[in-house]
Amino acid sequence: MQFNPGWNFQNSYIKLPPIFYTWQEPTPVASPKLVIFNEPLAEELNLDNEALQTEEGIATFAGNHIPEGAEPIAQAYAGHQFGYFTMLGDGRAILLGEHVTSENQRFDIQLKGSGRTPYSRGGDGRAALGPMLREYIISEAMHDLGIPTTRSLAVVTTGETVMREQYLPGAILTRVASSHIRVGTFEFAKMFGSKEDLQALCDYTIKRHYPHLLKEANPYLSFLKAVIEKQAALIAKWQLVGFVHGVMNTDNMAISGETIDYGPCAFMDIYHPETVFSSIDTYGRYAYGNQPKIGGWNLARLAEALIPLLDEDKERAVGLAKEAIATYPDLYVSHYLDGMRKKLGFVSAKEEDEELIQHLLELMETYEQDYTNTFRALTLQKLEEPFFKTAEFQQWHQRYQARLKGQNPADTEKIMKQHNPSVIPRNHRVEEALEAAVERGDLSVMKKLVSILSDPYAYSAEQEEYCTLPVHPNEPYITYCGT
Repeated sequence: MQFNPGWNFQNSYIKLPPIFYTWQEPTPVASPKLVIFNEPLAEELNLDNEALQTEEGIATFAGNHIPEGAEPIAQAYAGHQFGYFTMLGDGRAILLGEHVTSENQRFDIQLKGSGRTPYSRGGDGRAALGPMLREYIISEAMHDLGIPTTRSLAVVTTGETVMREQYLPGAILTRVASSHIRVGTFEFAKMFGSKEDLQALCDYTIKRHYPHLLKEANPYLSFLKAVIEKQAALIAKWQLVGFVHGVMNTDNMAISGETIDYGPCAFMDIYHPETVFSSIDTYGRYAYGNQPKIGGWNLARLAEALIPLLDEDKERAVGLAKEAIATYPDLYVSHYLDGMRKKLGFVSAKEEDEELIQHLLELMETYEQDYTNTFRALTLQKLEEPFFKTAEFQQWHQRYQARLKGQNPADTEKIMKQHNPSVIPRNHRVEEALEAAVERGDLSVMKKLVSILSDPYAYSAEQEEYCTLPVHPNEPYITYCGT
């Protein structure tokens, strides 16, 4: 039987100037084994589920076999990491190529943890099993929450160990993305390339992600505005579900508008704007409440990189960039308020809404309430916790009920159930799944968690136990990058 998993690789990125990548094959591994495979995603990509789970398919996920048509590369990029500019690149990832589906959709297929590259900067180019499974869980949960994201097709173990704080089982994640072009890719072009290199990258990116802008009078300015709009919408979606990215460096902001890089990410339990999970974010730069502002800061770095293309007159180009960036705060607030109105079930917008929303958040912070479960209780109208009996909440709730007056209760409930997840990837549940998988080789806990998270707005009986908080919800929870 001929091995034919259905890959349809093209490699348009390598038509860019060679400054943007290095030819690089993955480093073969000793004994790859499939840990988890995303059958629904494979079907969406027109791939053969059975073929990809054979020895040959697993060899592809491990980097031991290069599929027909793939031309592996490591991408070059730079970035501001915690505010400081750094030369970067794919230090532990290989882009196999771009898989094109029968509907002409183009997706990058990347192996993360596939060995050293010229951009490894002394690193081993490998990944540990725990962080790769974390990315699988969280990225798929984000997708099911309706948030634009890269996705995870498979995780394989390598049969080798990696050294971090201790020796850990090695693994490789197969990541699927609209592309891996980042704000940091443009920073790299501006810093290390020519104007022609920058223009080639921008023309390629517009054609790939924003082809409708090609006919604009100033397609580069329109491109900047389109990315600003995408990021404003994306970060609002993060805030609405309590997602903390953890490492919002410019190299982790995708031009496509997808969430990328699930290193020290986590979901907030107790509502607090200063919530930080990342072990390296010691000053709270990327805290939950700072994410919208950091989004604007990152976009300003993109605008700076694009200045040579915005206008021949540098002063006018700077002015155009500033005008574009100045639109971001209002765009973000518009998306956020629209989402919050839906979380509260409003069918229309009123000026009083912003203050009503802010007051609820302040009460949640004061009384240390769980973010997701507060909105869940409002959705189900099960206001049984002590918080809901307080005089302050009761006063807020009277105003809320008055705001809902005149709406059809069935419409209100429907809107709220569509926008308030019943379940999220609770940190203690994620840790429980990772511990079982990594320490005991038991994938059943993770598979059940992924199944529960696959329909977060279902409000089903089987989701009930996944709504509960950890025993000590106020204890600090620390996450790590895994590099």
